[in-house]
Amino acid sequence: MWALVLLLWTGALLRHGSCQDIASSPEEGLAPDSTGAPVEEEDPFFKVPVNKLAAAVSNFGYDLYRVKSSANPTANVLLSPLSVATALSALSLGAEQRTESIIHRALYYDLISNPDIHGTYKELLDAVTAPQKNLKSASRIVFERKLRIKSSFVAPLEKSYGTRPRILTGNPRMDLQEINNWVQTQMKGKIARSTREIPSEISILLLSVAYFKGQWVTKFDSRKTSLEDFHLDEERTVKVPMMSDPKTILRYGLDSDLSCKIAQLPLTGSMSIIFFLPLKATQNLTMIEESLTSEFIHDIDRELKTVQAVLTIPKLKLSYEGEVTKSLQEMKLQLLFDSPDFSKITGKPIKLTQVEHRVGFEWNEDGAETTSSPGLQPTRLTFLLDYHLNQPFIFVLRDTDTGALLFIGKILDPRGT
Repeated sequence: MWALVLLLWTGALLRHGSCQDIASSPEEGLAPDSTGAPVEEEDPFFKVPVNKLAAAVSNFGYDLYRVKSSANPTANVLLSPLSVATALSALSLGAEQRTESIIHRALYYDLISNPDIHGTYKELLDAVTAPQKNLKSASRIVFERKLRIKSSFVAPLEKSYGTRPRILTGNPRMDLQEINNWVQTQMKGKIARSTREIPSEISILLLSVAYFKGQWVTKFDSRKTSLEDFHLDEERTVKVPMMSDPKTILRYGLDSDLSCKIAQLPLTGSMSIIFFLPLKATQNLTMIEESLTSEFIHDIDRELKTVQAVLTIPKLKLSYEGEVTKSLQEMKLQLLFDSPDFSKITGKPIKLTQVEHRVGFEWNEDGAETTSSPGLQPTRLTFLLDYHLNQPFIFVLRDTDTGALLFIGKILDPRGT
């Protein structure tokens, strides 16, 4: 159970609810089924096929984040789970039933009834990578040298995912150069070239890349940016550039069960970032991480209250290049690395050997407007609200239109990964 305390001018508790339940009480949102037993009505937002698919792959993303975070408890985590999900979903086009079902369960496809998963995925990709979103995301399947690939796999792959597979030449230097050139083309040069060598034993390599530079709806005044303390814990601090706004308009709530203050800031292109800030710098982030689901984030998006606050937030420019192979193996996908059936791709036995992830993420003072939109009327508070991201926090970058999780980060030290 979770309790999201929304600060009205009365300072009252607005509601209690379950992070898994859309209804705010056992009676709300329920209707009897044919047997007379109450069943929960689906939120209209999730009845839209592309939104429902976005929720499914986002839940995969939260699972991936939890595994990655638990493996790196003292390090920053930066992921674009959608790009990894896209690579896996594309690979499932070449899988026979048992292997396909394993991938689909990990992506939560087994919980949605959609006869055209891949067609809907194309809609999702088109929606979240529209030019106004400022998101660049791509995935690619790379196969071992001399592999003969069936055209019946290539055609739907290109149709739904806009990508063609690549076959390695066997020359590590040439293969790395070709992959780097592809990444540079897809990301418009926003991600640095890799220096990681390609292992010689590759059978299937999945590449997932993404880059995002946020533009706030309301820009920060760069003259108010200054070096301030970021508390790594109760004893250690570091100086980082902190942006500030003494009269920012944001959406806010206090989750008493998770002991964290939640804030949402709008970005251009119908996107937003939700911040989870623990009440204490030394607080374990695990409880917050365990609560993250598409439904929980959707509930938060509906319930946060518009307020005026004194805001400070670190300038951020982070990148990550590495593997998520072990994380996926821990997510009940081990069969893909052992004995999968990809006979829709080729007649030769092949298996997944490596999953590479390269991402870049940044925000600075840039914004579309110098003042807040007049349409946003903050709730009048009886006290001044402060929201200072000057200690470890979690952020979620979400597409408002579809609900898709695009980026997620655990920032223990904003100076870098």
